[in-house]
Amino acid sequence: PSATVPHLQNDSWGKQYSHALFKAMSHMLCIGYGQQAPEGMTDVWLTMLSMIVGATCYAMFIGHATALIQSLDSSRRQYQEKYKQVEQYMSFHKLPGDTRQRIHEYYEHRYQGKMFDEENILGELSEPLKEEIINFNCRNLVANMPLFANADPNFVTAMLTKLRFEVFQPGDFIIREGTVGKKMYFIQHGVVSILTKGNKETKLSDGSYFGEICLLTRGRRTASVRADTYCRLYSLAVDNFNEVLEEYPMMRRAFETVAMDRLDRIGEE
Repeated sequence: PSATVPHLQNDSWGKQYSHALFKAMSHMLCIGYGQQAPEGMTDVWLTMLSMIVGATCYAMFIGHATALIQSLDSSRRQYQEKYKQVEQYMSFHKLPGDTRQRIHEYYEHRYQGKMFDEENILGELSEPLKEEIINFNCRNLVANMPLFANADPNFVTAMLTKLRFEVFQPGDFIIREGTVGKKMYFIQHGVVSILTKGNKETKLSDGSYFGEICLLTRGRRTASVRADTYCRLYSLAVDNFNEVLEEYPMMRRAFETVAMDRLDRIGEE
């Protein structure tokens, strides 16, 4: 520094070091040659080396900072990226505004701003861990449902591992009368109306289930079911239903008892 700032020759080492550090940082962080242009060839090459090192470190810092910020909430970022695709899809097909709004509300209620590859995560875990997570996630459903509360814990676990989470919006027809039934549903949260030919509505809410009649009789739906509120349900496919009940025949009788009672009430109407 003495060549450019003569008074530093007699200053303390602290001031000399501070000025040298400032000059080096001005090379490296500003990606330039600092306050004054280099004079000799040695200064030129040292300044160029300093700028290269500075640019490299700056690029590495930006890269690591970006990766860190993205990893802080990767699930929300995945959701935002996914929903951008959905918006582009809706725009490409020129969907009407009310349909776009319903799709937006569905995504908000279904994923709540975060998206995980849950199937892949659970698939990587051991069976005991997977069962523990599923039992914990469905604890409210089990607590509210008398069928599960009084059943063999092994039956409950076997059922829960085959359930699929679904969300329906107010006014959605979850089941339509006369169609072939391939699923039954367990209500985690929400209210549905069972609509029969006599136009009589029966309400079901948290802890109830419906749609089992078709799976037992292998016939067509005997009534329609409409969501009255946002409904968070778990569905069970017919193949999984029969697979579990083959292992636990006593539970088939419990389902049949409820199904017969519901059929009798529908017949009375």
